[in-house]
Amino acid sequence: MKIDLQFARFLALPLAFLLPVGAQDSKNEPGITRQQADEILKELREIRQLLEKQANAAAAPAQPQVTRAKLNLDGLAMLGSKDAPLTMVEFTDYQCPFCQRFHTTVFGDLKKNYIDTGKVRFYSKDLPLDFHPNALRAAQAARCAGDQGQFWQLRDVMGSHPDKLDMPSLLAFASDIKLDVNGFRTCVESEKYKTTVQTDVLEALKMGADGTPTFVIGKSTPEGVDGELLVGAQPYPQFERRLREVEGRK
Repeated sequence: MKIDLQFARFLALPLAFLLPVGAQDSKNEPGITRQQADEILKELREIRQLLEKQANAAAAPAQPQVTRAKLNLDGLAMLGSKDAPLTMVEFTDYQCPFCQRFHTTVFGDLKKNYIDTGKVRFYSKDLPLDFHPNALRAAQAARCAGDQGQFWQLRDVMGSHPDKLDMPSLLAFASDIKLDVNGFRTCVESEKYKTTVQTDVLEALKMGADGTPTFVIGKSTPEGVDGELLVGAQPYPQFERRLREVEGRK
Protein backbone atom coordinates (compact mmCIF):
# COMPACT_ATOMS: atom_id res chain seq x y z
CA MET A 1 0.00 0.00 0.00
CA LYS A 2 1.41 3.39 -0.99
CA ILE A 3 0.26 6.78 0.28
CA ASP A 4 1.26 9.95 -1.55
CA LEU A 5 2.87 12.99 0.05
CA GLN A 6 -0.16 15.28 -0.14
CA PHE A 7 -2.29 12.67 1.60
CA ALA A 8 0.39 12.25 4.26
CA ARG A 9 0.30 16.00 4.92
CA PHE A 10 -3.47 15.82 5.08
CA LEU A 11 -3.23 13.15 7.74
CA ALA A 12 -0.83 15.31 9.72
CA LEU A 13 -3.68 17.70 10.53
CA PRO A 14 -5.33 17.25 13.90
CA LEU A 15 -7.96 14.58 13.37
CA ALA A 16 -10.76 16.69 14.82
CA PHE A 17 -10.30 19.20 11.97
CA LEU A 18 -11.12 16.49 9.45
CA LEU A 19 -14.67 15.90 10.64
CA PRO A 20 -17.73 17.62 9.17
CA VAL A 21 -19.15 20.34 11.44
CA GLY A 22 -22.29 18.33 12.04
CA ALA A 23 -20.24 15.49 13.46
CA GLN A 24 -18.51 17.76 15.95
CA ASP A 25 -21.65 19.39 17.29
CA SER A 26 -24.87 17.40 17.33
CA LYS A 27 -26.86 20.63 17.77
CA ASN A 28 -25.92 21.89 14.30
CA GLU A 29 -27.43 20.74 11.05
CA PRO A 30 -27.04 16.98 10.55
CA GLY A 31 -23.76 15.95 8.93
CA ILE A 32 -22.70 12.47 9.92
CA THR A 33 -23.52 10.56 13.07
CA ARG A 34 -21.18 10.35 16.05
CA GLN A 35 -20.70 6.63 15.33
CA GLN A 36 -19.67 7.39 11.74
CA ALA A 37 -17.31 10.08 12.97
CA ASP A 38 -15.71 7.66 15.41
CA GLU A 39 -15.24 5.12 12.64
CA ILE A 40 -13.58 7.74 10.43
CA LEU A 41 -11.26 8.75 13.26
CA LYS A 42 -10.35 5.11 13.86
CA GLU A 43 -9.53 4.54 10.21
CA LEU A 44 -7.45 7.73 10.01
CA ARG A 45 -5.50 6.68 13.08
CA GLU A 46 -4.81 3.30 11.49
CA ILE A 47 -3.59 4.96 8.29
CA ARG A 48 -1.39 7.30 10.32
CA GLN A 49 0.08 4.28 12.13
CA LEU A 50 0.76 2.66 8.77
CA LEU A 51 2.55 5.81 7.60
CA GLU A 52 4.71 5.77 10.71
CA LYS A 53 5.57 2.11 10.18
CA GLN A 54 6.50 2.78 6.56
CA ALA A 55 8.69 5.71 7.62
CA ASN A 56 10.43 3.58 10.24
CA ALA A 57 10.94 0.76 7.75
CA ALA A 58 12.44 3.18 5.22
CA ALA A 59 14.86 4.47 7.84
CA ALA A 60 15.94 1.01 8.99
CA PRO A 61 19.06 -0.63 7.51
CA ALA A 62 18.23 -2.81 4.51
CA GLN A 63 18.20 -6.52 5.30
CA PRO A 64 19.74 -8.98 2.84
CA GLN A 65 17.06 -10.61 0.71
CA VAL A 66 16.65 -14.33 1.23
CA THR A 67 16.92 -16.20 -2.06
CA ARG A 68 17.46 -19.80 -0.92
CA ALA A 69 15.60 -22.15 1.38
CA LYS A 70 15.86 -25.70 2.67
CA LEU A 71 12.52 -27.24 3.60
CA ASN A 72 11.61 -30.44 5.39
CA LEU A 73 8.59 -31.90 3.59
CA ASP A 74 8.15 -35.16 5.51
CA GLY A 75 4.51 -36.20 5.73
CA LEU A 76 3.25 -33.49 3.39
CA ALA A 77 0.86 -34.28 0.55
CA MET A 78 2.73 -34.65 -2.75
CA LEU A 79 1.99 -34.86 -6.45
CA GLY A 80 4.35 -36.83 -8.69
CA SER A 81 7.03 -39.41 -8.06
CA LYS A 82 8.79 -39.45 -4.70
CA ASP A 83 11.99 -40.23 -6.66
CA ALA A 84 11.74 -37.14 -8.89
CA PRO A 85 15.09 -35.31 -8.99
CA LEU A 86 13.50 -31.86 -8.71
CA THR A 87 11.08 -30.50 -6.14
CA MET A 88 8.72 -27.54 -6.33
CA VAL A 89 6.83 -26.15 -3.34
CA GLU A 90 4.08 -23.55 -3.57
CA PHE A 91 3.14 -21.37 -0.61
CA THR A 92 -0.40 -20.44 -1.53
CA ASP A 93 -3.37 -18.34 -0.41
CA TYR A 94 -6.60 -19.75 -1.81
CA GLN A 95 -8.22 -16.30 -1.86
CA CYS A 96 -5.33 -14.69 -3.75
CA PRO A 97 -6.12 -13.77 -7.39
CA PHE A 98 -2.47 -14.25 -8.35
CA CYS A 99 -2.53 -17.78 -6.96
CA GLN A 100 -5.64 -18.37 -9.06
CA ARG A 101 -3.78 -17.09 -12.13
CA PHE A 102 -0.95 -19.57 -11.53
CA HIS A 103 -3.42 -22.38 -10.91
CA THR A 104 -5.51 -21.76 -14.02
CA THR A 105 -2.85 -20.69 -16.54
CA VAL A 106 0.43 -22.40 -15.54
CA PHE A 107 -0.09 -25.34 -13.23
CA GLY A 108 -1.70 -27.56 -15.88
CA ASP A 109 1.32 -27.33 -18.17
CA LEU A 110 3.73 -27.90 -15.29
CA LYS A 111 1.80 -30.98 -14.25
CA LYS A 112 1.70 -32.40 -17.77
CA ASN A 113 5.32 -31.70 -18.69
CA TYR A 114 7.14 -32.11 -15.39
CA ILE A 115 5.06 -33.68 -12.60
CA ASP A 116 3.33 -36.45 -14.57
CA THR A 117 6.59 -37.31 -16.37
CA GLY A 118 8.47 -37.98 -13.13
CA LYS A 119 10.81 -34.99 -13.36
CA VAL A 120 9.27 -32.92 -10.55
CA ARG A 121 7.48 -33.66 -7.33
CA PHE A 122 5.10 -30.90 -6.23
CA TYR A 123 4.12 -29.89 -2.70
CA SER A 124 1.62 -27.35 -1.41
CA LYS A 125 2.04 -25.28 1.76
CA ASP A 126 -0.06 -22.46 3.16
CA LEU A 127 0.43 -18.71 3.37
CA PRO A 128 -3.05 -17.22 4.03
CA LEU A 129 -2.80 -13.43 4.15
CA ASP A 130 -4.45 -11.48 6.96
CA PHE A 131 -6.52 -9.27 4.66
CA HIS A 132 -8.16 -12.29 2.96
CA PRO A 133 -10.90 -13.23 5.46
CA ASN A 134 -11.62 -16.68 4.01
CA ALA A 135 -8.05 -17.78 3.30
CA LEU A 136 -7.24 -19.30 6.69
CA ARG A 137 -10.46 -21.32 6.67
CA ALA A 138 -9.79 -22.53 3.13
CA ALA A 139 -6.28 -23.66 4.04
CA GLN A 140 -7.69 -25.70 6.90
CA ALA A 141 -10.44 -27.06 4.65
CA ALA A 142 -7.89 -28.47 2.20
CA ARG A 143 -6.20 -30.34 5.02
CA CYS A 144 -9.56 -31.61 6.28
CA ALA A 145 -10.25 -32.94 2.80
CA GLY A 146 -6.85 -34.60 3.01
CA ASP A 147 -8.12 -36.60 5.99
CA GLN A 148 -10.48 -38.23 3.49
CA GLY A 149 -7.85 -38.60 0.76
CA GLN A 150 -9.13 -35.65 -1.27
CA PHE A 151 -6.61 -32.89 -0.55
CA TRP A 152 -5.66 -32.26 -4.17
CA GLN A 153 -9.23 -32.48 -5.41
CA LEU A 154 -10.46 -29.76 -3.05
CA ARG A 155 -7.30 -27.72 -3.59
CA ASP A 156 -8.01 -27.76 -7.32
CA VAL A 157 -11.59 -26.57 -6.86
CA MET A 158 -10.71 -23.81 -4.40
CA GLY A 159 -7.77 -22.70 -6.52
CA SER A 160 -10.19 -21.98 -9.36
CA HIS A 161 -12.78 -20.19 -7.19
CA PRO A 162 -11.07 -17.73 -4.80
CA ASP A 163 -14.33 -15.77 -4.55
CA LYS A 164 -16.29 -18.78 -3.22
CA LEU A 165 -14.58 -19.78 0.00
CA ASP A 166 -17.31 -19.05 2.53
CA MET A 167 -18.48 -22.03 4.58
CA PRO A 168 -21.59 -22.83 2.46
CA SER A 169 -19.44 -22.90 -0.68
CA LEU A 170 -16.85 -25.16 0.96
CA LEU A 171 -19.59 -27.57 2.00
CA ALA A 172 -20.96 -27.55 -1.55
CA PHE A 173 -17.46 -28.31 -2.89
CA ALA A 174 -17.11 -31.13 -0.36
CA SER A 175 -20.38 -32.64 -1.53
CA ASP A 176 -19.34 -32.32 -5.20
CA ILE A 177 -16.14 -34.33 -4.62
CA LYS A 178 -18.01 -36.94 -2.55
CA LEU A 179 -16.58 -36.17 0.88
CA ASP A 180 -18.33 -37.10 4.11
CA VAL A 181 -19.72 -33.59 4.43
CA ASN A 182 -20.59 -33.82 8.13
CA GLY A 183 -17.12 -35.06 9.02
CA PHE A 184 -15.57 -32.40 6.81
CA ARG A 185 -17.63 -29.65 8.44
CA THR A 186 -16.74 -30.82 11.92
CA CYS A 187 -13.06 -30.80 11.02
CA VAL A 188 -13.16 -27.29 9.55
CA GLU A 189 -15.26 -25.75 12.33
CA SER A 190 -13.08 -27.31 15.04
CA GLU A 191 -10.02 -25.59 13.48
CA LYS A 192 -8.17 -28.88 13.76
CA TYR A 193 -5.42 -27.69 11.42
CA LYS A 194 -5.18 -24.02 12.41
CA THR A 195 -1.86 -24.48 14.22
CA THR A 196 -0.46 -26.49 11.31
CA VAL A 197 -1.37 -23.75 8.85
CA GLN A 198 0.11 -21.07 11.12
CA THR A 199 3.34 -23.08 11.27
CA ASP A 200 3.51 -22.88 7.46
CA VAL A 201 3.01 -19.11 7.66
CA LEU A 202 5.87 -18.71 10.13
CA GLU A 203 8.11 -20.86 7.94
CA ALA A 204 7.27 -18.74 4.90
CA LEU A 205 7.98 -15.48 6.72
CA LYS A 206 11.25 -16.84 8.09
CA MET A 207 12.51 -17.73 4.63
CA GLY A 208 11.59 -14.30 3.25
CA ALA A 209 8.33 -14.91 1.40
CA ASP A 210 6.66 -11.50 1.01
CA GLY A 211 3.73 -12.36 -1.24
CA THR A 212 1.67 -15.14 -2.74
CA PRO A 213 2.24 -17.33 -4.49
CA THR A 214 5.84 -17.97 -3.43
CA PHE A 215 7.70 -21.01 -4.73
CA VAL A 216 10.78 -22.92 -3.68
CA ILE A 217 12.31 -24.75 -6.65
CA GLY A 218 15.38 -26.92 -6.33
CA LYS A 219 17.03 -30.28 -6.06
CA SER A 220 15.17 -32.98 -4.16
CA THR A 221 16.74 -34.02 -0.86
CA PRO A 222 15.89 -36.98 1.40
CA GLU A 223 14.12 -34.52 3.73
CA GLY A 224 12.53 -32.27 1.11
CA VAL A 225 14.12 -29.59 -1.06
CA ASP A 226 17.15 -27.33 -1.24
CA GLY A 227 16.25 -24.57 -3.65
CA GLU A 228 15.70 -20.96 -4.60
CA LEU A 229 12.71 -18.69 -4.12
CA LEU A 230 10.55 -17.52 -6.99
CA VAL A 231 7.83 -15.04 -6.06
CA GLY A 232 4.66 -14.26 -7.99
CA ALA A 233 2.43 -15.75 -10.66
CA GLN A 234 5.16 -15.93 -13.28
CA PRO A 235 4.42 -17.12 -16.84
CA TYR A 236 5.09 -20.76 -17.68
CA PRO A 237 8.41 -20.09 -19.52
CA GLN A 238 9.85 -18.58 -16.32
CA PHE A 239 9.15 -21.77 -14.36
CA GLU A 240 10.48 -23.92 -17.19
CA ARG A 241 13.66 -21.83 -17.36
CA ARG A 242 14.20 -22.14 -13.60
CA LEU A 243 13.61 -25.90 -13.64
CA ARG A 244 16.05 -26.36 -16.50
CA GLU A 245 18.66 -24.29 -14.66
CA VAL A 246 18.31 -26.43 -11.53
CA GLU A 247 18.32 -29.64 -13.57
CA GLY A 248 21.57 -28.63 -15.29
CA ARG A 249 23.47 -28.08 -12.05
CA LYS A 250 25.65 -30.86 -10.66
